[in-house]
Amino acid sequence: ARYFVRDLSFLLEQWSKIEQQIKDLPAPARVFEEPDLVERTVRDFLTDEIDEVICDDHAAVERMASLVGQISRRAKSRVKHYDGAAPIFETFGVQKQVDDAFHRQVWLRCGGYIVIDETEALVAVDVNTGRNKGGRDVEKTILQTNLEAADEIARQLRLRNIGGLVIGDFIDMKNRKDQQMVYQRMRERLKRDKAKTHVLQLSSLGLMEMTRQRAQESLNDSIYENCPYCEGRGVVKTAMSTSVEVHRALNSVMRKYQDTIHEIRVILNPEVLKRLKEEDEELLVELERRYAGRLMFRADPSFHSEKFVLTDANTGAELKM
Repeated sequence: ARYFVRDLSFLLEQWSKIEQQIKDLPAPARVFEEPDLVERTVRDFLTDEIDEVICDDHAAVERMASLVGQISRRAKSRVKHYDGAAPIFETFGVQKQVDDAFHRQVWLRCGGYIVIDETEALVAVDVNTGRNKGGRDVEKTILQTNLEAADEIARQLRLRNIGGLVIGDFIDMKNRKDQQMVYQRMRERLKRDKAKTHVLQLSSLGLMEMTRQRAQESLNDSIYENCPYCEGRGVVKTAMSTSVEVHRALNSVMRKYQDTIHEIRVILNPEVLKRLKEEDEELLVELERRYAGRLMFRADPSFHSEKFVLTDANTGAELKM
C-alpha cells in the first residue's frame, strides 16, 4: 500500500504539471513526452530487489539520482558512478550475457542444454541432457537437468523479452512427483517476471505450455532483421534443386517457342551453372537435339542462388513459360 500511495502521489503531481502547462503555453505545444532511457530505468528497474544501479556517465548518474530522490531518498544512494578504465559492460560481464542472449543453444551448469527457436506462431524450447549423462540413477539425472532447464527458461524469457506462446519440451519423466517439482520450479521462477505469465502443467508428452505478455518486440526482433538472401528461412535451395528447375523451365520454353526462337540464353548463379555443366550436360544436349535449338549460358555472381532468367539470345527479351 505504501508504494501504491507513493506512485499515485507522483502521478498526480505529474498530471498537475501537465494541466498547468496546458493553461500557460500557447497552442500548439508539447505538454508531455515519453520518458527517455534514463527515466525508464528509474521507473521500471530501480525497485527494492535492485541493490544498486551503476552508470559510467556522470551526467546520467546525477539525473538518475535527482529522479530517484523525488520518489525515495533512501534509494538515491543506490545510484553509483563507474569511472574504471575498462568498459563497464566488460567489467561486470554484461557483454558476454548480451552475446549469449542471441545464441540458439544455452548450456546449463549440469552439462545439459536448452535450444531456443523463435517462430511466427510460438517459441519452442527443447531440453537435452547433453554432457550430463549422470551415474546409474537416470531418473535423478533427468530431474536435475529439467529443474535447471526450468530456471534457465524463465531467465531467458526475461533476458530475451520473449512474448506470446512458449512451449517447453522437457525430458520425459515417469515419476509424477518429479513432473510436479519441475512445474512448481517454473512457477516459482516466473514470479520474478514483471510481465504477466501463465503456465500449465506438464502434459503426458513432457510438454509445458505457457504464455508471456508481449509488451514490446523481443530482443531478437529489435536487433536482427530477416536475411535478404534467404528471406528469413535460414536455408536456400541446393544447386541440384535449382538446376532441375532450370531444366524444366527450358523444356517448357523451348517447346513453346520452338518455331520462332532457336537461340536461348540462360543467366544464372555461377554455382548453379557449374552444376549444370558438370552433372547435367547430357540433359542439356538432349534438349538442344529435341527442339533443334541452341543454349547459351552466362554466369552472374549478383544473381541469387535460386534465381535464373531465360532470354532470347538475339533480342534479349525475357521468355516466360
